[in-house]
Amino acid sequence: MRTETELLHEITTWAGKNEAIRAILLTSSRANGKADLLSDYDIEFVVNDLPEFLKDDSWLKTFGHPVSVVVENEEAFDGENAMRMVFYDDYIKVDFKLYAIGKFIEQVNKPELQEDWDVGYKILIDKDGLTKGMKPPTAKSVTIVKPTEEEFQFFINDAWFCMPYIAKCLWRDQLFYAKHVGDSIMRFEDFQKIIEWYIGMQHNWQLNPNKYGRLFKQYLEPDLWKRIEATFTGADIEDNWKALFAYAEVVRELGKAIAEKLHYTYPQELDEKISAYLHKIKHLDKNATDIK
Repeated sequence: MRTETELLHEITTWAGKNEAIRAILLTSSRANGKADLLSDYDIEFVVNDLPEFLKDDSWLKTFGHPVSVVVENEEAFDGENAMRMVFYDDYIKVDFKLYAIGKFIEQVNKPELQEDWDVGYKILIDKDGLTKGMKPPTAKSVTIVKPTEEEFQFFINDAWFCMPYIAKCLWRDQLFYAKHVGDSIMRFEDFQKIIEWYIGMQHNWQLNPNKYGRLFKQYLEPDLWKRIEATFTGADIEDNWKALFAYAEVVRELGKAIAEKLHYTYPQELDEKISAYLHKIKHLDKNATDIK
């Protein structure tokens, strides 16, 4: 496996001689010092004729043997940029983002840095001064923001709203849909947000837990993390019931803590009624014709 120094040398040496490439940026964890052995490389090329450049991807082989390549052209990004995401046979993954010069300059001149740059960037090559005036990274775009009461009420209510769907699926023995609601919708739309707020309020709203809760374990009390772990489970229906009730317990605990800290109202009646429904469905006979 090549080192970071070796790979970046390969890329900058090739690009320095390529007239099509006018600037290169390294972004994300490889630029802000938070990378580890398995971190991807996020490389941005600014290209003088992007449509022409996109016609031939053979340049990807300059940096190794690609095992897998995902191609996304400008249409996927409203004409903003294109992507070539490559996994090489020495286990290095590089995400190449390709900008036309005009689109790149538009981003540079915006009042605030886009998120990819705001988390950290390094200018590796700039042949024409295109990066002149780029603002320094602040990480504000990825820092946990204190919710308004309206936002708090929406996500807490939505979390409780999702739980009956999971209960219905488990009663019907419909595991796949239960996982969709619990592990896709609820976990990454409601539960993640609630956990972020809880962490944020403990760190004066100055923290970035990374994407999709990557650093949650690092910032949570061990006992609380164990209870959050209990919301994950496999295929057994009974275990999924346990995970659902674990969801409810943590949503209740964190929701009340956030509400108390921010002087918001916790929806206690909703909590009680949904909790009662979950227990009712959990013990409902499979041949029942009525919910009593």
